[in-house]
Amino acid sequence: MEFNHLDPIGNEEEPRRLFRNHRLRRGIYILPSVFTVANLLCGYYAILATLDGRTADFDNAARAIGIAILFDSLDGRVARAMGTNSEFGKQFDSLADVVSFGIAPAFLAYAWGVRALASAVAPEQMHLTQLGWLIGFVYLGCCAWRLARFNIQGMAPGGNRYFVGMPTPAAAGMIAASVHAFVNPIQDGRISLLWLALVLVLGLLMSSTVRYSSFKEIEWTRRRPSLAIVVLVLLIGGVVLFSQITLMVIASVYLLHGITMYVVRSVRHRLASHHA
Repeated sequence: MEFNHLDPIGNEEEPRRLFRNHRLRRGIYILPSVFTVANLLCGYYAILATLDGRTADFDNAARAIGIAILFDSLDGRVARAMGTNSEFGKQFDSLADVVSFGIAPAFLAYAWGVRALASAVAPEQMHLTQLGWLIGFVYLGCCAWRLARFNIQGMAPGGNRYFVGMPTPAAAGMIAASVHAFVNPIQDGRISLLWLALVLVLGLLMSSTVRYSSFKEIEWTRRRPSLAIVVLVLLIGGVVLFSQITLMVIASVYLLHGITMYVVRSVRHRLASHHA
């Protein structure tokens, strides 16, 4: 007599359940990649809009970079929340970031801040144009360097509280926020030099060891004080109603807070060394 080794109460459904779970898990892995593709699409659109070269196109490119930052933050959070982190996803995300936060901002920074002066026949303006594309390339190289280093070293030692170097979305966000805030392309050579200095500083900060807060330690599902909710609502309202000034302030504060913390740590370290 042959005996059925399956449980009589219906364990023959187990293989079917495992198959369904396998299909579901494949679908979950796709979800973070959808946000990464959306990030890449925004970067691609930002490049195309920059090449069109009108004032409205520059603003659209800046907005696209801002939306890319949102998608970039979502793909990582979704992957961590669903336990679908993978080496492929990490590399794919980095390649998308090179386009959206490296190439697109470099194009935008040059076209908005320098290219309007390219028609001038003065020799100093020609030198400014050459300096512009050179600094744009330095920015792009620092962005790629920052992403490669992050893939190997990860966060700063001691947890997930800090990034080593300015995050590439934050650097790109500073460029995009500036274009969105001031709108009209730069027409003055002196202001253009200041703009290029800012782009260079952003590139150097990305490749530096200056620590920047990641905000990954914030548990959004926990209860928060009422004041925190009010501040968050006001912040969202400011972005929606007064996007130019609000985004510029947010980007500038984040840029400066890493430098400020670095200076404070350096001063404390020197004082501790003197007292030792």
